[in-house]
Amino acid sequence: MKRLVFLLISWLPVMTMMAQDFKTVEGYLHINAKADDPLYTTYAASMARSQLYGDKAYKMDYYSGCRPVSYSSDQAGTMFCIWKVDQVAIQKTGEYFEKPVVHFSFPDMAILEYGPFRGIHVKETFFVYSSTLAMVDMEVKNTDRISHDVAVYPILETGNDSLGIERYDTILDGYLTRRYESPYRLISSLRAEYGYPTRVRDFFTCNLKSYSHGGYSGNMDDFYNVIKTDFYSEKRTDSLNMRSSGLVDFVALQLKKRLNPGEKVTFRYLRGVKAIQEDAANMVRAIDSVKNFMLKTYYEDNLILFSRIPRINFKTTDEKLAYLSAFNLARGCMYPPSGKTSYNFYVFSRNPLWGWGHGHQVLHESLSMMAYSYLDPKSAQGSQRVYMEQQREDGLIAYRHGPRGLQDYPHKDMSTTSAPFFSWINLEIYEVSRDRQFLEDAYISGSRYVEWLIRNRDTDQDGTFEWGPYGIIENVRDWYNAVFQVSAERYLDVDKEDISDELECLDLTLMVIKEERSLAKMAKFLGKEAESQKWMSLANKTTGLVNERMWDDSTGFYYSINKKNHSFHFMTRDLRRQEIIGFLALWAEAAPRDRAARLVEALTDTTKFWRRYGVPTLSVQDPWYSPYVDYCCKWNGPVWLLWDYMVYDGLRSYQYHDLASQLAHKMLHAVALQLSKNHNYWESYSPDNESLNCPPNYIWDSIIAKMLVEEYQK
Repeated sequence: MKRLVFLLISWLPVMTMMAQDFKTVEGYLHINAKADDPLYTTYAASMARSQLYGDKAYKMDYYSGCRPVSYSSDQAGTMFCIWKVDQVAIQKTGEYFEKPVVHFSFPDMAILEYGPFRGIHVKETFFVYSSTLAMVDMEVKNTDRISHDVAVYPILETGNDSLGIERYDTILDGYLTRRYESPYRLISSLRAEYGYPTRVRDFFTCNLKSYSHGGYSGNMDDFYNVIKTDFYSEKRTDSLNMRSSGLVDFVALQLKKRLNPGEKVTFRYLRGVKAIQEDAANMVRAIDSVKNFMLKTYYEDNLILFSRIPRINFKTTDEKLAYLSAFNLARGCMYPPSGKTSYNFYVFSRNPLWGWGHGHQVLHESLSMMAYSYLDPKSAQGSQRVYMEQQREDGLIAYRHGPRGLQDYPHKDMSTTSAPFFSWINLEIYEVSRDRQFLEDAYISGSRYVEWLIRNRDTDQDGTFEWGPYGIIENVRDWYNAVFQVSAERYLDVDKEDISDELECLDLTLMVIKEERSLAKMAKFLGKEAESQKWMSLANKTTGLVNERMWDDSTGFYYSINKKNHSFHFMTRDLRRQEIIGFLALWAEAAPRDRAARLVEALTDTTKFWRRYGVPTLSVQDPWYSPYVDYCCKWNGPVWLLWDYMVYDGLRSYQYHDLASQLAHKMLHAVALQLSKNHNYWESYSPDNESLNCPPNYIWDSIIAKMLVEEYQK
């Protein structure tokens, strides 16, 4: 009986989808993205078929013009096809007769069309089946009035000689290779002891019998000389070198067929990856089992998944592409339960894959769940339940939670938490899911967490809050911050540099107010009127203290203050440095109307905060301001979409809807520009410039989807 109930529940999304007009969903999701359209093009396996270690996601390049349509996995090489039609070799999309156009883009799948040569039309589907297996499916049709000889060369390229051929499997028609995969990253390397493999094996194969195969050193210009041997050469051959051992830069397969007018052929090439210590035979069998399976089921799974999102009638194509791309970003970062959590969880990025951003959730990244909940509210709730499940008995939600359990990074005998957005996120998810059980559980957990904050982050019990002693990560600033950071170049150690535990901190205090207001609303939804009033009373009391202590009337702004004497000075430092956190008083609904108006004056001052691509973290007039995004974690000028979203939310709360829409346009402009240029999302954006050097494909940028929903549903 239990199994029958489970099956019925499992089929509910499908039944819901069948009840809809299937074609309207498909029509809404159909896009025609060309090379310079703002489309996110990183793909990862669906949550159900993903694993944390040994996971491969891929970046699709259909846009650069200087290479074939290609699929690259961080540190694991690239796969692609080179075409030859009637002896004309076509290597790069810039040479194609019809340039690639993407028609569908899902978290694990892309469908595009192009014509490498006049009369040859290709429909290509890229699909990441699992963390260890990806494939490219092609339908090639001769649309000409004459026949064409078509040769295709699927290639797996690493670009270094660590790719060693073990053998060519003549039965399954594919290359078995091994290589070294470096755990080194510019920002936060992987830790091999966690389970990230460094010695790996690949199997590269097709679902059709190959005409020939080969392994080569060099690059694609060298390979051009292989497939285009001199017509008069005595060594002329139509075969690859059939190499079956040795170190190479790439391996290639060759397929060929003469296509008559109107004739079409389908084929598929596949790449599997496994740690070297795992059984190669299992990988080969797994690939063989999917060589010819139908992709339609997985395509329809994506239609069902996306049937839940609000179908907004956008004014521009850029808005729609950024919207759909944001959901792909969030979903592509999700993993199934593993390790010490029984709920699904996310990582900051799956491609590129880097140490600090892989394996554990942090509350400020979890703001992305407010957007993700429109796509899959149950999964968003599951991500939040990771915190509830691992919450400590005393109420602490630690800095990081996930498959390796609670990580509280103790410092000076005190645990480290994160920026407390927990109940705000849960409330926003509930507004989408309407899951009362989730609300009840989240309310209990959130109440315990705020009580922990009151006990542990207001150590002098004066009603305003200080970050913990490991504030450099707890306060989300990480690096380059004008108020908490002592030296401009940060040359001292952590304890000497960071003073956030020695101040009454404006940002944390406003976050606690927002948590208390969120708990008040949750309690009201649950019919707990007395508790709702208790939380609202606490929020209002703290709001009064913020306005009494942290407002400076001479500058019309809110600031952190000295913990000991509540002044705007710490030793010789003036703490009145105008940061984006001053505007969080709008988000927390802590500013009286007259002070809100003065904040808006500062916000819309183009010489301070109202910049081309959003609101910078620090006023342009501050001597530490920098518009350059040249590394991760900078808080002296870059635009962080999550914090700009909070400013946007605050403007709406105070009925500044036109200004909120202007800010939304700035944020969207920043996102769409980068998606058009490089098809990535980024950790942060420059307020003034177009070139960025920071971690790409950061999950929290999916907040742009929530902002667009609010813009169009206001």
